[in-house]
Amino acid sequence: VQLQASGGGLVQAGGSLKLSCAASEHTFSRYNVAWFRRAPGKEPEFVSAISWRGDTFYTESMKGRFDISGDAAKKTVYLQMNGLKLEDTADYFCAESVTYFGTTLKRYTNWGQGTQVTVSS
Repeated sequence: VQLQASGGGLVQAGGSLKLSCAASEHTFSRYNVAWFRRAPGKEPEFVSAISWRGDTFYTESMKGRFDISGDAAKKTVYLQMNGLKLEDTADYFCAESVTYFGTTLKRYTNWGQGTQVTVSS
């Protein structure tokens, strides 16, 4: 199963982007899905997660700026990013797990290629 993130791009500081995550072979109806990001030379950082029931949580620094959601068909998970800052520049990717709902990437069973977000001044 491949997870595909999309929607990244180049945006000015203060701008917005909406990222999407979809799985190649299933819906997310029974999966918890998280967004992570990886800046050059840094370890992956947890961004946000949504459980299969719709519970959500965020890294503290992103509360109020980022919003995670899923579509009604459970086919896509979105990350709406507002008020983007230079330090938000990173490769954003999604991860899934049937059982785990947390901030540790290695405990998710699957993650995919990311989409690059570049914030300019």
